[in-house]
Amino acid sequence: MKASVYYAKGDIRYEEVALPDIGEGDLLIKMKACGLCGTDIHKAQHQTVTGPVVLGHEVAGEVVKAGHNVQGFKPGDRIITAIHVPCFTCHYCDRGHFTLCDQFKKTHIEPGGFAEYIRLPELHVKHLTHRISEKLSWEKASLIEPVGCCLHGLKSANIHPQDTVLVMGGGTIGLLSAQLARLKGAAKVIVTDISPFKLASSKKLGVDHAINSAQEDVVARVAEITQGLGVDVVVIAAGISSLLTEAVSLLRRGGRVIVFSPFDHNSEIKVDASRFFKDEISIVGTYSLSPYEMKEALDIIENNKINVDDIITHRWPLSGLAEAIGFAANPANEVIKVIMTDGD
Repeated sequence: MKASVYYAKGDIRYEEVALPDIGEGDLLIKMKACGLCGTDIHKAQHQTVTGPVVLGHEVAGEVVKAGHNVQGFKPGDRIITAIHVPCFTCHYCDRGHFTLCDQFKKTHIEPGGFAEYIRLPELHVKHLTHRISEKLSWEKASLIEPVGCCLHGLKSANIHPQDTVLVMGGGTIGLLSAQLARLKGAAKVIVTDISPFKLASSKKLGVDHAINSAQEDVVARVAEITQGLGVDVVVIAAGISSLLTEAVSLLRRGGRVIVFSPFDHNSEIKVDASRFFKDEISIVGTYSLSPYEMKEALDIIENNKINVDDIITHRWPLSGLAEAIGFAANPANEVIKVIMTDGD
């Protein structure tokens, strides 16, 4: 079978790789669509993984073979899945921190999402894999995993009716989070970014205020929008550590910052530490998703509760992964979500 294999920065090869063998509890699926995640781009551009490796995890596909012990799935089923499975019983899982589980990152799909065929191990089949309806396109189905990630993050946001939510970053995660915040009851949603295209897209998706942080004073604009009170929730969806300083300054008393983006290691920032005591603010980090968010994300996508069609801006065949990453990584391009497909 073919796969797009990452070797090093600028070196991604569309080449023949071994077809995975499946065990009695596994599934073999044909990849139909796989979203290009910001983490895939980050890994490829910043060489945070060692090649050769097949990236990709936002997978939608069709079952072509099922192990003897698999129940509930058969060849021909249309499915979605995700990449990591917790143990459900350790110290972290007992406390609801499933993504901190020692088993979590040890579990993987094989060889990765950017391959023609993918093995889903037994744990994935049991806990992360769901059938999707015939009416749902493969492209939209591949967004179920990132929607689940956003839901996982927003659980910590604890959004209340009439809250004002600020999302820093107008990429895929930012625009999904903005819509989900509204779905969770937020009265006002604000998005900041430096891209006019992404800001225009956010308005198309129903955001109340789109602020160009390169051209406008974000603090002044937020004060104007909130009558000087600040926002109840800030979601940081851009990998710029200095945004945390600004996020803390924009919070209303009792507000929460959700950090949903990888910052550089050993990043040093300054925040007004007095606010933790006098204003009871909080900062929470969030990563990936647990199996519990998958069903909710599936329901949201299948029932069109948010708009994902206008987030998908580009499509590339599996053989064009190197070009797709280069295009998506260029800030001059008007791009939000790239989907890799099984077509030529």
